[in-house]
Amino acid sequence: MRAAMVGMAQPEDAGTGYADRLRAELGGLWRNVIARRAPRVLPMLLGEDGNLPAGADMTAYLQGLDIWFQLLRIIDENAATRSRRVVETNEGAAAVAGSFARVLSAAPEMAPDNFRRVTRRLCVGPTLTAHPTEAKRVTVLEIHRRIYRALVNLETDRWTPREREGLLSAIEGEIDLLWLTGELRRQRPTPLDEIEWGLQFFRDSLFDAAPNVLRRFQEAVAPHLGPEEHGVPLLRFHSWIGGDRDGNPHVTAETTGIALAAGKKAIIARYLQGLTLAVQRLSISSEISALPQDARELLHSVIEAAPLPDEARRRNPGEVFRQAMSAIRHRIIATAEDGPGAYRHVRDFIAELRKVETALAIIGAERLGHLLVRPLRWQAEVFGFRTVTLDVRQNSSVTTRALAAIWSQAGPAPEYGTAEWSRRLRAELGQADLSEPDPGFLGDEAAELLTLLRLMHRMRFGADPLAVGPFILSMTRSCDDLLGVFLLARYAGFGTERLDLRVVPLFETIADLRAAPQILDELLRVPLARRSLAAEHRVEIMLGYSDSNKDGGFVCSTWELEKAQRSIARTLARHGLAPTFFHGRGGSVSRGGAPTERAIAAQPQGTIDGQLRTTEQGEVVSSKFANRGTAEYQLELLASSVMAQSLKTAPEPVRPEFHDTLEALSDMSFTAYRALLHRPGFITYFTQASPVEELALLKMGSRPPRRFGANSLDDLRAIPWVFAWSQNRHLITGWYGFGSAIGTFRRFHRDEGDALLRRMFQQSRIFRLIVDEVEKSLFHANMGIAAKYAALVSDAAVRQDILGRITQEYDRSRSAVAFLNAGLDVGGRFTNMAARFGHVRADLDRVHDLQVRLLRDNRAQADTKNSIALMQTMNCISTALGWTG
Repeated sequence: MRAAMVGMAQPEDAGTGYADRLRAELGGLWRNVIARRAPRVLPMLLGEDGNLPAGADMTAYLQGLDIWFQLLRIIDENAATRSRRVVETNEGAAAVAGSFARVLSAAPEMAPDNFRRVTRRLCVGPTLTAHPTEAKRVTVLEIHRRIYRALVNLETDRWTPREREGLLSAIEGEIDLLWLTGELRRQRPTPLDEIEWGLQFFRDSLFDAAPNVLRRFQEAVAPHLGPEEHGVPLLRFHSWIGGDRDGNPHVTAETTGIALAAGKKAIIARYLQGLTLAVQRLSISSEISALPQDARELLHSVIEAAPLPDEARRRNPGEVFRQAMSAIRHRIIATAEDGPGAYRHVRDFIAELRKVETALAIIGAERLGHLLVRPLRWQAEVFGFRTVTLDVRQNSSVTTRALAAIWSQAGPAPEYGTAEWSRRLRAELGQADLSEPDPGFLGDEAAELLTLLRLMHRMRFGADPLAVGPFILSMTRSCDDLLGVFLLARYAGFGTERLDLRVVPLFETIADLRAAPQILDELLRVPLARRSLAAEHRVEIMLGYSDSNKDGGFVCSTWELEKAQRSIARTLARHGLAPTFFHGRGGSVSRGGAPTERAIAAQPQGTIDGQLRTTEQGEVVSSKFANRGTAEYQLELLASSVMAQSLKTAPEPVRPEFHDTLEALSDMSFTAYRALLHRPGFITYFTQASPVEELALLKMGSRPPRRFGANSLDDLRAIPWVFAWSQNRHLITGWYGFGSAIGTFRRFHRDEGDALLRRMFQQSRIFRLIVDEVEKSLFHANMGIAAKYAALVSDAAVRQDILGRITQEYDRSRSAVAFLNAGLDVGGRFTNMAARFGHVRADLDRVHDLQVRLLRDNRAQADTKNSIALMQTMNCISTALGWTG
């Protein structure tokens, strides 16, 4: 631990020393636990013994170190939340970065009608996924949450020394429990486990956070538009957990049905809590305060709508508000059971809550309405009877095979990709009637897909049509891929004129991003697709950050995503439509994990227009949504950033020289990156110089690391790709190709090119974002550590060639960043990041040494006696870096 445990003061630390005090206090508690549980490794953990542990001491050492890394993360989160509260208390909400008030204070003057249009259109869609990037068990995450809540309790000054000592003792007990709890999964989680994992974040924080975010939004816009509500619902949560079956054979139509039922059950339980509280509290007596006629009529309409028994109607005489809320509670219970009196549509539930709110306002009790009823109504507007809108995702290869299987019932199916396939596809889409496929002659894959589509169709006619979301088609390569889904939906009973199914293309590779505008243009010229997609005048398109990065490298991927958004927006505009972009981001830089505010601000102007969706994956979900205070901030930051981008009215400056330069840099970085991937022996280097094959030991998710089981680089998912390069500290996915691109550009354009690059660094948001994220990746990369992993490669020629090229590009990239930073060291502009990493750097170096040793030993012997310690090293490195993949 050395100085990291007690914490060296940093000027940027949240709370000006507060985080340092927490590190010292929790460090002492952690030290107490280690002294009791594993005293032999304490000197190593404190840096007093420089030897690497061995045998049983290795497991204890790694366990203690990982717990300390976890505590540091909790301390940073608590300190950041406290710092924002201090700023708001002392300077007001407008001083808090990422707040609605801050955005509106800096927004340009605009006509009230335009401002109202933006606020009413504003809607952001955080989408939880079960991507296997969370290495911690749910049990461990729950302990983290309790420690965080205990730190919140410690913030107040009301405790006596004895009481404070008791709180610290309780935290030490939780740290001890972390030690005694197995942090590693012994079994791979099932999709049902993942469904419960995702819903737990709603129960713990998001159900409560959402109304608070809406309240802050209303308070911020009220001075501009008046006190009436605007823009609700601002939030709409989606999930892929239980709906994403791309390469995951464990997710079936039955799984999706279970996920839908579980989401409904979770939110109904929360409504019952709120309604029970309102029934207990709303003891307003008409004998004390006579109810005006209009209020009485509103409440009686609510009471009469519920099939209450006579005894229940006679209960609480004169307390009409309590009777009304009891009636709503009765109907919610019926809705949970699909029994008599159940709400036929979620809007009916919302309308009845609004009636009670209005009645309270009529008698001058708005505050009671705001306290007890409005949060429930806002929850209903955000979460409905579903908790989340469950998206469905499948790979285009599966839908293509399913369609071929159906066609094969009447004879040989045409070959995919041929003109005959396209002709038959379009012909059947235009037919009024289609013969229903014979399930007895369909294979399991096609039958399962039709069952899924029928489930989606039924849910669209349920009490909450938003319970099921779009059908996301991964690896969309052509218009025919998308039309195939529409035709499968018709076979599943969706109708003929307009299908009530949103089909969302997911463009993932560089080639697919470039082809996207043409694919969409062709799609919208097919009448059925046009009628189905254009119903809301917006078309949703998903953009894949991970696979495009794996395909073309970070610089090329970032630029191609930028260009694709502009081109898609122009294409849709020609059809009288607008895009809603769904950004498939991950946690690490190489998977799109840039800071929310800056990433959205760098999006092309005019491509957001008040609406945006983004994925929240694995460890990102727990880091953002495990605790209510952080969840509220992250949701407000996302929504306010979208609002800020949507409020921009000044036309974006046209700088063709910037565009041309980024195009050239993208091409040169792509060439350098692909040249590395195609070097002889590269795959051998990758598999031997990283723990990519050992990743499966962690059992992080239900889906396999490869889409279709093939042992190729193309089939390897982006998450283990990024995971491996992070674990061995090469991190090439976040910077490789940048140095070659900048260096080549400077050589050809000399002084004029240097001036242009420096101007772009100051004036181009997208170029600045690229440079910033490259710099962060270079800061965390370490070629000394990388060389230790490279020593695991058995072929010396391959080792020297690949590591040599990576090291040379690393040096070129650092030089390029230094040139743009006017000589400042890499990481010098990000002092908070550097300070946080400084707390773990020395210990992390030792973990890498252990992991290299364990990889060598495990690969040299048939048994895996050291697999536990090896998994612990993976956890330690992931926790210290802050991401897995």
